[in-house]
This record gives sequence, C-alpha cells and structure tokens, in this order.
Amino acid sequence: MTRTWLVRLAPAALGLVLGVLALGPALGPGFALRYDMVFVPGPEFSARMFGLDGTLPRAVPSDAVVTLLSQVVPAEPVQKGLLLAIFALAAAGAAALVPGGLAARLAAAAFYAWTSYLAQRLLLGQWALLLGYAGLPWAVRAASRDGFRRLVVALVPAAVGGFAAMLVTGLAVACVSAFGGLRRFLLALLALLVMALPWLVPALLSPAGTDPRGVRAFAPRADTPFGALGSLLSLGGIWNAEAGVPGQSAWPLAAARLLLSLAAIWAFTRLTRRSRPVRLARALPVRLARALPVRLARARPQAVHDGPDRADAVREGPRRGPGRDAGPAGDGTWAGAGAAAWAPGLALAAAAGLGIALLGAYAPGAVEWLVGAWAGFGPLRDGQVYVAPLALLEAVGFGALAARFAAPPRTPRTPRTPRTPRTPRTPRTPEAPDGRKAREAAIARGFAFAALPVIVLPTFALGAFGTLGAARYPGEWSRVREIVDGDPAPGALVSLPWTAYRGFPWNGGRVVLDPAVKFFRRQVVWNDALRVTDAASGRVIEVGGEDPLARRVAAALHGPGPLVPALREAGIRYLLITRQEGANSNTFPSRLSGGRPIHVGRELALYRVEGPLDLPRMSSLISLVTPVWFITVSITIWSMAGSSSSLVPLRSLRRARP
Repeated sequence: MTRTWLVRLAPAALGLVLGVLALGPALGPGFALRYDMVFVPGPEFSARMFGLDGTLPRAVPSDAVVTLLSQVVPAEPVQKGLLLAIFALAAAGAAALVPGGLAARLAAAAFYAWTSYLAQRLLLGQWALLLGYAGLPWAVRAASRDGFRRLVVALVPAAVGGFAAMLVTGLAVACVSAFGGLRRFLLALLALLVMALPWLVPALLSPAGTDPRGVRAFAPRADTPFGALGSLLSLGGIWNAEAGVPGQSAWPLAAARLLLSLAAIWAFTRLTRRSRPVRLARALPVRLARALPVRLARARPQAVHDGPDRADAVREGPRRGPGRDAGPAGDGTWAGAGAAAWAPGLALAAAAGLGIALLGAYAPGAVEWLVGAWAGFGPLRDGQVYVAPLALLEAVGFGALAARFAAPPRTPRTPRTPRTPRTPRTPRTPEAPDGRKAREAAIARGFAFAALPVIVLPTFALGAFGTLGAARYPGEWSRVREIVDGDPAPGALVSLPWTAYRGFPWNGGRVVLDPAVKFFRRQVVWNDALRVTDAASGRVIEVGGEDPLARRVAAALHGPGPLVPALREAGIRYLLITRQEGANSNTFPSRLSGGRPIHVGRELALYRVEGPLDLPRMSSLISLVTPVWFITVSITIWSMAGSSSSLVPLRSLRRARP
C-alpha cells in the first residue's frame, strides 16, 4: 500500500520540485509582482471582485477566492501555495493520462509542468489562466466518462481561474465530450455553464466593449527562428516579448524544443492509430475530426464480470491500479478498454486551438472582422492562449515515447502448467543478471526522459534567472489604505500617473499592473488602455480601454483646466498619485485646486475631492450575481460530496469499492 501511494504521489512531488526550481527567488519573503500578477497584503472584498464595477470581470472569481483564503492564512503564503499548486496539479494531471509505468508518467508530468507556455504565461503574471492549464488534464479525463459530478469537480481549478481559464478548458471539454454521445455532450455544456456563471453573467451585462485593434497587438509572434508556426508548435509564441524566457530564441535550444514537440506529436498519433475505430453511432457528427492526423480510436472492451458495475466497466474499461488505465501495448498503441477514450477529442481541441492561434498570426484581419461584428469574439484576440490542449497532447505523446524507451526487452514466455490444489507452487526462477541489467537500463532511460524538458528550457529555472522575485510593499501603502477605506463617504479613487503598468524601485524595477487596483476596497479608476509595440513594424498599437468611467476620467485628465470639477461630476472622491522615476508627479497637483491633500509622503500622495459628488447609480447586477454565486457554490459542494473524481475521491472514503 505504501509503495502504491508513493507511485501515485510521485508525479505531484515532481511537480512541486519543478515549481520550486522555476519560482526560485519568488518564494522568498514578500510578494511575486510581475505584470498581471498582483497580490496585496490583507485584501478585502470589493465590488470589483464580483464583477459589479462595470468593467469586464477578468479577475472573477480568482480575486475573491484569494481574498477568502487570505482571511485564514496571510496573503503571502496564499500566493506561493497557489503558484506551487499549479505545478503539482499540472504534473499529476498529465501523468494520470499516461497509462504506462512510473517512468512514462514522470516524463509526461515533467513535460507538461515545464513548457514554454507555462513559463511565458507565468512571466506575464497570468496565474489564474495557469490554474485552468493545470486542471486541463483532469477535465479532459472527466469529460470522457459519464458523471456530471466528476466533471464539475474537475472543472474547479478552471472555474477559480475564471474567464480565460474556463474558455481554454471549455474548448477541450466540449471536443472530448462530443465523442461520447449527445447526452454526455449536453451534460458537459451544462457543467461548463454552471461553473462559469460567476463571471459569465457580469460579462454579458457589462457595458464595457472590446477594441478590435487588440487583435494585432495580441497576435502570436515568432519567438524562435522557426516563425510563428514553429514557435506555437513548441508551445511558445506569446505576444509580449517581455514575457519570454531569457535565451529562448537561441537556435540550438529552440531547435531542440521544436524537435521534441514534433516527436511527441508523432508519438501521440502512433499511440492511437492502431486501435479499433470509434463507433460514431453514439457520437456527435464531428466530421472535421477525420482531417486530423489522429484516427478516431477506442480500444475494444474486454470481458468484464457480471454485477452492478458491469456497465461502468464496459464504458470505462477495467480498473487497473494507479490511473485505472492500461499501459501502452507492445506495438505502441493503447491497450485496455477506454484507455484512449479522450484521445480523439483532445486531438480535435489541440487542432482547433492551434488553428485559432494561427488565424491571429497569419490572418488578423479575419479576427478583427469577427470582433467588430460581435464583441463576444473578443477572447480570440490572444490566440496563443488556446495552445494549451496542444501542450497536453504533446505531454501525453512524450510520456508514450518514454514508455517506449523504458520498456524492458521482451523475453519469451514459457507456457503455464495448470496447478491443482495438490500440486505444490513452483518456486519463482530468479531473474538472470543480464535481464536485470537490461531492465535497469531501460528504467534509467525512462527517467532520463523526465529531465529533457528542463534541459531544452534551462533558463526557466530560478525565476527565469531573476526575472521573477519577491518584494514587500512599503508601509506607506497600508497607511494610505487605512485613510481611504476608513472614510464612509462614497466615491471612487483615481490612480495616477495615468498608466496601467508601473516599475517600482522597491520591486526591483519589475513591471507590474498598478497595485492600487486591488489594494483598496473602494472602486479604483485606472487607465486600462494598453500600448503595445509591434515587433515587426515597430509601430505602437494603442488598444482602447474597456471601462466607460476610465474613458471619462481620461478625457478630463487630457483636457486643460482644473481637474476637481470634472472629477466631482464623475463621482471621484480621492486621487492617489504614485511617485516613481520617469513620471512627473508635479503635473497633477498643479491642477488640483480645490482638492485637499490628505497624505503626502515619499511613495504616495493622496488628495480628497471636497464637495458633493455626482455619484453614478448603484449597479443592479447584485440582484443577479448573488443567486448565480449561490448556484455555482452549491453545485460544487454537492459534486464534491458525491464525486468519484481523482481530485476529490470522497466517495471512496465513505465506502469500500465492491
């Protein structure tokens, strides 16, 4: 039993080790602050965390979950625990899809937890998206089986991640469940809808818009010598050059990563191509899947015992120890019933995700037309996000390669002699030294495979060689928060200078989203517009903001004359000016006649707008947001209480399996 649990926990342990290696100095005292990754000490619940401030709910419900956890544990360990959980959950999930030996499972775990995709999104600060990336293998596995509760539990990481995480996971879940029949497909859509309600309802009712110019700004770009296609196949190609891993464009390492990815894709196709074709009588008419390089496959169900579990055994295959799936057969294909039930859907999701990314890279005009026609196509702007299913496909294929190389040489089997009760058991013949050495060499080769992902992307280690780090907020931030949050008068706070990202000296100069957005309980108005330099042309693309109130404040800031009357009409109570290098902090105070200085310090200056404010009407969304949160939380708890998911196996704790 102890050895079995060690085998089960080995991929998660490997993920933790890789997480410590990757985060490095970011695990030190303080917060890791980088681009969109903003954590603050002692966060408090605010309307923004529930999508009630009129902006697009991009941080719903991730910020609310962090705030909830921070009521029990300080925010610093909460951040570090979440970041390490991403690596552990991703590694364990990828290993669960590889029904081979321990070496193969560890190879898949290492590949999935050490990709350019994970590294670049982490350096961009998109930890919430990476929660969906980490939970993707579990969602794919659950979507290939019957069970609404199992799928709901598997969707929890993506649901916590929110908007982008659920979109990527939803693509994979929809494709996988489509091969299980109409009923399974509809139940999967229902589970996705339930888990997306906290951000979906505010997003549909938000007045915020989407600028089509963001298509070219967020289009995948070539970060290797092999163009956008080669970069995407090797799981890179993010739009922001500053989010790249140091030295990732070096020709030898880039070539090694691309070859490794192509070999993994080849192994995945070989893994499934010799199995019996899927019977499409129960599946949806997904004709496009025939164009994929993977034949739709499902292994032939084996004979199972009679009894109440017979139907489940035919559907999911025989239960086989850790992972409950069979290992690769000797010819490199899946063996065992249901072992590759998710493979066609994963291949379809990977092809669709890669197609979305390539569309933004090579035909941005088409995506601009879609976004201009309907703002609901806005999530297609950052197409590289949808490469996540391809990363999982490659991880499984890489595990298959490891299983192939780790397979011990075959020895001819001697026929068994039937034994009667009176016949004594024949003692086992000890293994020959040559056979034992061959087996040990094969296992060593398999474990060496687990080191390859780190070898071809070595500069992701130690926080991408210092790109990530930890820093503490100056005490002045907490003192200003006491003033702002202690004021019972209504009104928003405007954060100046009017730029979205800041480089603070106390943060080592690392660029980070304005922390004021999450530091205060009061609504914060900030510049959510973005300026991106096109690497090809050198042209600066300015993507318009989404918040109507921010656009109104921007018009007042860019116009002449005093600011206080215009801010009072916009319902602004406070102005917070951050003193930083390169920003003229004396520009705004000269226009604040009528504004009262409340705090003027080394880091921050706070001004209060006196007089009656023209406050906007309270959002009516609260009457809708409260019940949808209740629905999502209730169904999640109900699913966890009765789920047989590998993530939360509570049912197995209550009763033994017959």
